[in-house]
Amino acid sequence: MLARSSPVEAKEPTQFRVLVRHFLDRFFTNELASAEGDAKTRLVQVACTVGLPGLVVALYLYPVYHLPHGHVGKYWGPRPYWAQAGDHYFYVLYSMVAMGIVTIFEWDLLFPDLLDVFVLSSLPLRSSRMLGARVTAIFILMGAALFDSNFLAPIVLPAATDPPHLLRFWAAHLVAVAASGIFGAALFLALEGILLGLVGDRVFRKIALWLQGLFVLLLLTLLFLYPALCGALGGLLDLRNRLAMCVPPFWFLGIYQRILEGPEALPVFVRLARMGWAATGIVVGLAVVSYPLAWWRKTRGLVEGGAKRERRSRIGVPMRQALHTTLARTPAYRAMWQFIGQNLLRVPRYRMVLVMYGGMGAALVLATVTRVNVTHGRIAFVFSPEGLRATVPIVAFWTVSGLRSTFLAPADQRGRWIFRVILGKAGLAEVGAAQRWVFLWSALLSLAAAACAWGFGGAAARGWRFAAGQVLVAIGLSALLADCFFLNVKTIPFTGARANSATNFALLLIPYLGFFPAVVMFTIGLEPVIEASAPHLAIAAGLAATAHLGLWAMHRRGMAEYAELIEADEDEEEFPLRLGLRY
Repeated sequence: MLARSSPVEAKEPTQFRVLVRHFLDRFFTNELASAEGDAKTRLVQVACTVGLPGLVVALYLYPVYHLPHGHVGKYWGPRPYWAQAGDHYFYVLYSMVAMGIVTIFEWDLLFPDLLDVFVLSSLPLRSSRMLGARVTAIFILMGAALFDSNFLAPIVLPAATDPPHLLRFWAAHLVAVAASGIFGAALFLALEGILLGLVGDRVFRKIALWLQGLFVLLLLTLLFLYPALCGALGGLLDLRNRLAMCVPPFWFLGIYQRILEGPEALPVFVRLARMGWAATGIVVGLAVVSYPLAWWRKTRGLVEGGAKRERRSRIGVPMRQALHTTLARTPAYRAMWQFIGQNLLRVPRYRMVLVMYGGMGAALVLATVTRVNVTHGRIAFVFSPEGLRATVPIVAFWTVSGLRSTFLAPADQRGRWIFRVILGKAGLAEVGAAQRWVFLWSALLSLAAAACAWGFGGAAARGWRFAAGQVLVAIGLSALLADCFFLNVKTIPFTGARANSATNFALLLIPYLGFFPAVVMFTIGLEPVIEASAPHLAIAAGLAATAHLGLWAMHRRGMAEYAELIEADEDEEEFPLRLGLRY
């Protein structure tokens, strides 16, 4: 009796609590989130990054709401009504996008995996308890993500916008943003649950990557189109256009305005608020109903497994032979290309990096080339000529940077010692093969973007000089970007972890905040000069070739110096210990 009533035993965690903690730990400490044991550091960095946009926008709004206007002596006037609604629209939009991307990023971890099936299932645990613990962990994860992405803005917004009714403003902001985030998370969780329940795990795995890329593309496109939609917000909602009524962020803007303005809210916001509440209830109900069925089918699929059949594509074989006789003529190039092709889509971390970069690049292209016009009661999406010119540099940059980040992603690298045994240090042939593989894909995608610019550019893009200039920019920029991004790369793809990757998170943003806009603006300004005449095309081709040869010579010199180094680097010092050997 004394033992049973001891305080030590009473504080021992229950089985359910241990399972919840285990699933939460799996959400953050896994190959997809972090493979170097720095999950806590990475979590703090990501949390700060996700929460900053709302704070930055709130700080930006302060001078907008406090600019002097009107007659002399009058200051601190109100911001126009639809401009204020546009400010509120950003926060409900960002909450939905952030929660949707978090759900997509954790997609593979929201349902059981092999560890749960073959380890936890062998323990004396009831299936219902495991299901309840995972659902509880998902609720905690989504609640923390929702809080993290939105908690900074309400602290600063009252001082920035000076709302007439502070409590009503806080209520409108918190309720609308929370409902938008819950809708975003529940929507994609319900979609995954319904698909898993209907088609099973085997079919779902074949389409999951494409679905993730499509959903990321749609979410980021909505976010990047915010300036265009915000500028036409009054026309879009005043017209009560059916297309505008189908945009989910507008529903939660209706909730925001309905709570903020009360009975004085416009009828369109009342209607949108009703749609928002109904849509949130529907997707939450679908997620709750579909999750147990999907959990059961996922578990059954993992237990049964599935035999994979190697099928040779009728198109892939001749294409591979053509590449082997042209671009990959040496055995080292062929081996590296085969190694990259087999591993790129096999590891979840690599797949997710590709999805994020691909979705980001595609969303930037769509937001750049699309313009929203509201005229005479109609909504029209038109292509911008300047935006079409920007497609090639955007595609080239995000393809090269995305593949380089994928090659250097610190995933599970415990088997990379085999390369040290066979090859020693990576040589110019192995690193050059990876760089040429990246250049090939970048050039192909950039040429496809150039073809789209030529097809949708109208009469101004029909000349041969425009087509030749776009082809030259696509190939030349792909080659130069590959040279720049791989200038200091001296490892085989998927085998070289970045040094201090847990502490230089802010430095990773420099190429995208500084280098990317400069590349796009410089290319857009240079394209008309290149297309002016045939001599200009020839001069541009010669300059691009000269720069490429110079960068390649620098890379070759760096690889030669790296091969001649006598002192052991950090990886070489740890190499015998990883094999269980000693000096």
